[in-house]
Amino acid sequence: MKANEIREMNSEEQKEKLASLKEELFNLRFQHATGQLENPMRIKEVKKSIARIKTIQREQELETAKA
Repeated sequence: MKANEIREMNSEEQKEKLASLKEELFNLRFQHATGQLENPMRIKEVKKSIARIKTIQREQELETAKA
């Protein structure tokens, strides 16, 4: 997920996407632990997407605090 796509979302959409990514990460970790994970790089991609969303949310919080 690109940063531009995240910035175009409103805060509710960002929260929903964050929740779904956290759930996906949980499932990927569970699959990894049981040896059923097909693409281990997906864990890294999901973690980066979570970090991007959290970073953009924080940027937006700081912008609203300034205003």
